[in-house]
Amino acid sequence: MYDEILSNPKSTRVKRVAALSRKKERVEQGRFLVEGPQAVRELLTHRADLAEVVFATQGDEPWQAELKTLAEQAGVYLDYVSDSVLAAMSETVNPQGIVAVATTWEGNLTEALKDARLVVIMHEVRDPGNAGAVLRAADAAGADVVIFAGESIDPFHPKVVRSTTGSMFHLPVEVTLSLEEAVTAVREAGLTSLAADVRGSDVLEARADGVLAGRVAWVFGNEARGLSEAERALVDRSLKLPIYGAAESLNLATAASVLIYETAFAQRA
Repeated sequence: MYDEILSNPKSTRVKRVAALSRKKERVEQGRFLVEGPQAVRELLTHRADLAEVVFATQGDEPWQAELKTLAEQAGVYLDYVSDSVLAAMSETVNPQGIVAVATTWEGNLTEALKDARLVVIMHEVRDPGNAGAVLRAADAAGADVVIFAGESIDPFHPKVVRSTTGSMFHLPVEVTLSLEEAVTAVREAGLTSLAADVRGSDVLEARADGVLAGRVAWVFGNEARGLSEAERALVDRSLKLPIYGAAESLNLATAASVLIYETAFAQRA
């Protein structure tokens, strides 16, 4: 821990941290931002090996003492900074008083899928809030792996990290170059691939057939256009959620959460 408060928002050190809001810099530095007390708490508790440094403002909030202790226990530097420095580092308009810098990782998809029963694949999901919400739902439902495929948003984007509220530190998060690569990997691992698509059959049929009780990998497509014909052809089966009311459809995060939990219920029945 440094003795002096870091107070110059224009310093090279601060600019280097702030640059992590850009993907090019994240790739070059091999680092990413973790913002907010909850996300930093989960980082230090579950993946302290990734944490490089924590920057925090001084105050008397209960979480400040807690995270100071967690950083010390993990052997991670905690540097106190001014409000202006934290604002310069943070990607948010109203920062929550703490930012951590962590190292990115390259996973091992084959190893992660070895004993997996529930896998979530996002293909060309572009909205960081949606991506984070789906990852968080997957974590809550006990999923084993989350895969970002194709042109999906970078899982290390600050808004994705923030919207997961720490869930990305609870389970393997993998990246593949294409949906085909992801589906091939889950099939080789023995999972059935299911696409969420409005042109598919009713998910209740799959539940009755016992499909959801097995080892399942769900594929969720782009928010605006879903999955193409060619993309749907890659998976074993396409399923849709029934709409009982007058709503035209459900948004991606809501539909994904329902389907992930429906599968978790079936696997635990």
